[in-house]
Amino acid sequence: MEVNTDYDVIVIGAGPAGLAAAIEAYNENKSNVLLIERNDSLGGILPQCIHNGFGAIKFGNDLPGPEYAVRYEEQLRDLPVEIMLDTMVVDLTPDLDIYTMNSTQGYRHFRPRAVVLAMGCRERTRSQIRLPGTRAAGIYTAGTAQRLVNIEGYMPGNEIVILGSGDVGMIMARRFTIEGARVLSVLELLPYLTGLRRNFVQCLQDYDIPLHLSTTVNKIYGERRVEGIETVKVDEHLNHISGTEKFIKCDTLVLSVGLIPENELSRKAGVQLDPHTNGPIVDSDMATNVPGIYAAGNVAGIYDLVDYVSMAGEVAGRSAAVWASKQKVAAKAQAEEERPSITIKPGANVGSVIPQKVYFDDLDGRDIYLNMRPNALLERAVKVELSLDSEEIMSFREKYARPAEMIIRKLKPRDIDKLKAAGGHELIAGIS
Repeated sequence: MEVNTDYDVIVIGAGPAGLAAAIEAYNENKSNVLLIERNDSLGGILPQCIHNGFGAIKFGNDLPGPEYAVRYEEQLRDLPVEIMLDTMVVDLTPDLDIYTMNSTQGYRHFRPRAVVLAMGCRERTRSQIRLPGTRAAGIYTAGTAQRLVNIEGYMPGNEIVILGSGDVGMIMARRFTIEGARVLSVLELLPYLTGLRRNFVQCLQDYDIPLHLSTTVNKIYGERRVEGIETVKVDEHLNHISGTEKFIKCDTLVLSVGLIPENELSRKAGVQLDPHTNGPIVDSDMATNVPGIYAAGNVAGIYDLVDYVSMAGEVAGRSAAVWASKQKVAAKAQAEEERPSITIKPGANVGSVIPQKVYFDDLDGRDIYLNMRPNALLERAVKVELSLDSEEIMSFREKYARPAEMIIRKLKPRDIDKLKAAGGHELIAGIS
């Protein structure tokens, strides 16, 4: 099979991260860029997200998902970036060999100079949370239900229970209600909300939809179709509390129980994954441990706002283009070893940090953002601290810490000076 070596950068995935990466990869130095997408259109899941909440940071407007996607697509269509739709990437090797398959061109082999991973994420399914009961019809993930209603024009049910207080689940609770269905309850296993507070107010409180914390589904009833569920309360260790079982009659159960970064290709390429984010470990260039492979957006870790996904895609695209222009992977790898850097790992009340490594030469001349995901609910003023051997290196204050909302810190000149002073060490990010 002939190997196509024409491309400087290949971007895998055309959601918000992939679109931004492809645009920036070309704009950086007029790179020869190929964008590969497995669906038949650009935008990832944005076209099915017809609610507002997109673009406040990037465009200064509160936009629905489709309009946010169109703005990036219009930029992309004005550039000589090649796009392959309806194409599945079936393999990616550490040597940047990419194998694709589609119905018109068959099996193809590419070897670009750099790759940007932008495959996004997928929803956790019933089997992954080990939900007991019959295998009846009427059980959907929140994203699938969203596509059915907003794209296909099909209502999945009339009497609905939603398991999980993730953002898509809460948004769909409102959407079902607007379309005439009755949302009986939103259940959340954890003792706190896992989605954004604004969605709790706008989607549940405004529509009088009850939320029950520390509650989960114990069993599903129904043979051909869901006929009801049994709920149960859980204690602080998430163990079922006997005697708290309750039956709810319904015909549909929607699961909004978390997202998983799509990293099957990353693993094939030998990319090192972070157990905290379940995505690639990246530095401030969004570079992975495999020379020439970059990762951005929800493939690297689940973001709360799409604007930050696009910003990460821009960094990855630019970095990939710079790498590609040097053409020699070995020379780049040697240069990276010589670059002074600092490593950041999550500590107290911090679930994950992106990026996990910051190069000091990146701190001069461009904006660097630290993205931290709390894993504890602290409804009070908190201190976010980066420390070395229990000694504070830098810190800042936030009004609160919520697992559903990332803490974003744009590094200031004084932050940069403090990080450089601690160069070569591993810092711990904590919230107190």
